Amino acid sequence: MANETKIGRNDRCHCGSGRKYKNCCQGKAGRMGPVGWTGALAILAVAVFVAVSLLSQSQGDSDPGPDTSCPPGQVWSAAHGHCHST
Repeated sequence: MANETKIGRNDRCHCGSGRKYKNCCQGKAGRMGPVGWTGALAILAVAVFVAVSLLSQSQGDSDPGPDTSCPPGQVWSAAHGHCHST
């Protein structure tokens, strides 16, 4: 195992900028870049889409579809999609 030394905040930055580590790359270590944010937002969008889809399926067919009210003496036939006389 190699003997690695820890970079101190007042040491010169390892990126070669010549600046102190605390003024250069120290704050960048825990940040997420633009690609990371794009990926996180894509995952969030997919999760919301799946949640909405599952929620709409769990509520059943709340959309009655065509007008199922029939005149007196007739009944709605879901198989045919229109009213039939009784």
